[in-house]
Amino acid sequence: MSIPAVQPTLPAAASERVPLSEFLPEAGAATPSPDDLLDRFLAYVKTQGLELYPAQEEALLELWSGKHVVLATPTGSGKSLVALGLQFKAAAEGRRSFYTSPIKALASEKFFALCNTFGAERVGMLTGDASINSHAPVVCCTAEVLSNMALRMARVDAPYVIMDEFHYYADPDRGVAWQVPLLMLPASQFLLMSATLGNTAPIEEDLQRRTGREVTRVASEQRPVPLEFDYRETPLHETVQELVDADRVPAYVVNFTQRECAELGQSLTSMQLTSREERERLRAAIGDFRFDTPYGKDVRRLLSFGIGIHHAGLLPKYRLLVEQLAQQGLLKVIAGTDTLGVGVNIPIRTVLFNKLAKYDGKKVSLLSVRDFKQIAGRAGRKGFDDRGFVVAQAPEHVIERKKEGKKGKSNRPAKGPPKGEIQWSEETFQRLIRQPPEALKSSFKLTHGMVLDLVQRDGELDDPGLDNFWSLREVIRRCHEDEAGKRRLLRHAALLVRSLYRTGVLKMRRDAKSGYQWVVVDEELQREFSLHQALSLYLVEAIDALDPQSPEYALDVISLVEAVLEDPDVILRRQVDKAKDELVAKMKAEGVDYEERMARLEQVTHPKPLADFIYATFNDFRGRHPWLGDESIRPKSIGRDLLERYASFADYVRLYGLQRSEGVLLRYLSQLYKTLQQGVPERAVTEPVVEAIAVFRTLLAHTDTSLIEEWESL
Repeated sequence: MSIPAVQPTLPAAASERVPLSEFLPEAGAATPSPDDLLDRFLAYVKTQGLELYPAQEEALLELWSGKHVVLATPTGSGKSLVALGLQFKAAAEGRRSFYTSPIKALASEKFFALCNTFGAERVGMLTGDASINSHAPVVCCTAEVLSNMALRMARVDAPYVIMDEFHYYADPDRGVAWQVPLLMLPASQFLLMSATLGNTAPIEEDLQRRTGREVTRVASEQRPVPLEFDYRETPLHETVQELVDADRVPAYVVNFTQRECAELGQSLTSMQLTSREERERLRAAIGDFRFDTPYGKDVRRLLSFGIGIHHAGLLPKYRLLVEQLAQQGLLKVIAGTDTLGVGVNIPIRTVLFNKLAKYDGKKVSLLSVRDFKQIAGRAGRKGFDDRGFVVAQAPEHVIERKKEGKKGKSNRPAKGPPKGEIQWSEETFQRLIRQPPEALKSSFKLTHGMVLDLVQRDGELDDPGLDNFWSLREVIRRCHEDEAGKRRLLRHAALLVRSLYRTGVLKMRRDAKSGYQWVVVDEELQREFSLHQALSLYLVEAIDALDPQSPEYALDVISLVEAVLEDPDVILRRQVDKAKDELVAKMKAEGVDYEERMARLEQVTHPKPLADFIYATFNDFRGRHPWLGDESIRPKSIGRDLLERYASFADYVRLYGLQRSEGVLLRYLSQLYKTLQQGVPERAVTEPVVEAIAVFRTLLAHTDTSLIEEWESL
């Protein structure tokens, strides 16, 4: 098969830009031949005023011939168009396609884009938090959602799977979600895409051997919009002003903390970034958008100056608004975190790195080549720019030293870097530009939730010839770890299984005639029961030790759930700050001397209701479950605190000064709500617990309904 030279027959409106849905076969019509489907898709491409690059053409032909494709081309080189081709092929054949992304924001962005392309009725989204039109033929989801489906369901209707940002395969915490579909969906045709893949030969060889379907790697270094690189030793505000004056905006200023984003956005308001006409256009575009949370007025104020902020601490609706305004070319500067590096579609001309080092969850270290290239690759907009610009700021002490030298103060002792701060130089910058991305490395691991899913999968297979834990052993055998790693996984799996059995989540069932015993999931657990928090099994066991007749029972259940969730550090710090402020005021009124005040303040912590019970039961649990290792329980009170205060979302934000972290609070309450629904055994769900769940559901719905509202409007 080759790209046809003859112009195919077009729909009536083909001379205009029309939705891809217009090129689909009519309902009830016979499925066109593969050649005809390719002709139709190419006709659509032509109506969009686009021409295929060689890599796009090659990838489409290989997909149409039934091969898996690994697409390794730079950002902005049209990988999304190749994915769209495969989604079109699936829809035209009456089959389903799954598009997976690493973050919910990217899944929702792709969802809305595809609604416009295919029609809202044909597109669904699954992110764990949101489920919209889930049985649609075109599905957008996070990688974890598809991974969980592949583990739990013996037969997943996923003929075509597109895994975007596939370099996440190497992520130490989440990489397993990118590996599981490759292992558990042998009938699917895969399109694996990323701008920073590195060497994928071992993955390709395994996929081809296991599925019997050929794998083709399509790679290119050619960028449609070339990049220029610049290292700056001028103060940040001067750099930004020069970019504005040279019309190298919109500029995305990359910070690595939410606080830095907010502070930079505020400091930039002193600059003249927009004209009166541009501000008028901004006001018109924002219209009657509801900035109805405590931080909303700050977001609106920054936007009025042509400044956007974009990070995970913002509510989704504010991030979405920033993206939409940026797409209209109405923002000059966006201060954001590296969410930019995972494909969020904010069209920009310049990427400006404020730093070349970031905290990776354990320590501050220099950016990896992959992270740098992912973020830098966002510069330059095809169709708007003939080149993109990537600028890196020197460390602050270097900039300050140079500034003092210009003022004739060079005789002073040279100011060095802050103690413990990771340093970089122009040489570091050049190395990041030149070097290829690091090789992808498997990071497969097992959890209780995965074991539970795989046991349920065995039940769906309903094959009397299968041994107990067949799927569990099979996924370990197939995974991409080396043989020593697989042996470690088998030993760990045995520990997890014993823990599930001791807690009653797994049970043995005996056949009366044959005497054969097989493992099943406790039938009393709800169908959607989940164990995807690391300490979910402790939760199941500890809840049984509570008294359902106690008036505090529902609140105590919430406390147990909160103890197994990850700590939202920013919220806990604000709780401690507030508790200290209240204690100081009380001690001053009582005349307590300074030294005693300081001693008592050292003991202040965030609220930990039920702490004695939680620590005692967890220590007992730890003694019986050696798989825990260093895992620890984390008592806290955020959801419970909110309920006890009868507070709204906005009340709670104001109470603790969480305006810059509204998104963190919303995400935490969403996790709490989901775990209450899926992680608490049905036998423990009393009427007061149901009422508490309903309160959280209502609070979440009222705080940010941007996804549902935008979909309904389509």
